[in-house]
Amino acid sequence: MIAAVIEFPSFLRPEIFSLDLGGFTFALRWYALAYIAGFVIGWRLIVAATRRPQLWRGGEAPFTADQVESLLTWIIVGVILGGRLGFVLIYQPDYYLAHPMQILKVWEGGMSFHGGLTGAALAGFLFARLNGIPPSAVGDSMAMVIPVGLGLGRIANFINAELWGHPTTMPWGVLFPGPGSVCPPDWLVVCARHPTQLYEAGMEGLLLGLVMWWLVTRARALTRPWLVTGTFLAGYGLARILVEFWRMPDDQFLAVDPAGYVIRLGDLGLTMGQSLSLPMVMIGLGLVITARMRRT
Repeated sequence: MIAAVIEFPSFLRPEIFSLDLGGFTFALRWYALAYIAGFVIGWRLIVAATRRPQLWRGGEAPFTADQVESLLTWIIVGVILGGRLGFVLIYQPDYYLAHPMQILKVWEGGMSFHGGLTGAALAGFLFARLNGIPPSAVGDSMAMVIPVGLGLGRIANFINAELWGHPTTMPWGVLFPGPGSVCPPDWLVVCARHPTQLYEAGMEGLLLGLVMWWLVTRARALTRPWLVTGTFLAGYGLARILVEFWRMPDDQFLAVDPAGYVIRLGDLGLTMGQSLSLPMVMIGLGLVITARMRRT
């Protein structure tokens, strides 16, 4: 039996406020605010880094504050397009093939981090090439601030009561509303679940963000091209692989049997999140090793 559980706060709602504008409803959601805040904070952090030339290789920032502002536009487009298309193609291709107009409804949720990261990487690479900036400088700048957006996004996931974890008897288990309160058939007690959104906020956001801050400000990692990028990729990949052991997959990756549910694993015995994160770890470690071997 569960000795104690945490009731999901009743005052938390996905929408911060909504306005009826004569037949059209405008709503500001926490998830959208997390994206906006992540972009703005990340932009200002990179601008602040350009004003500290000692952090960079050669004692000079590779781009100006105005160029960082232009980069922000590219990254926003890359993240939104990549995140949405990644979700559509990886997680629910059959549904969106049957309802293609639903792809445009980004405000209703449905974004893939791995897709968004790919879109941002492509946007950053193109921006670097068009502006004569080393791609490593753009990549490292982006990598050092991504944990801010990740942490805020995962907190928004918690507020939305989505992406919760497996049922648990631990005292910090949360009673989520809606589908989160539904248990497997053999689970005969109150269905508290791991708050995996907060696990991820702590690991992918706070902890990884502190590592990035230490690398950039104390270890002068920006003087070693791709070191920050590699550390981020490996760190995020490891955190995501770990939290997947407690996180419930999307419905299409579940199969129901008489004893409850069974997670559909890939050929390597990994969840989809783990399968997508394992290459990140390998690429990240490769970049770290290469950066450490390169002379400054």
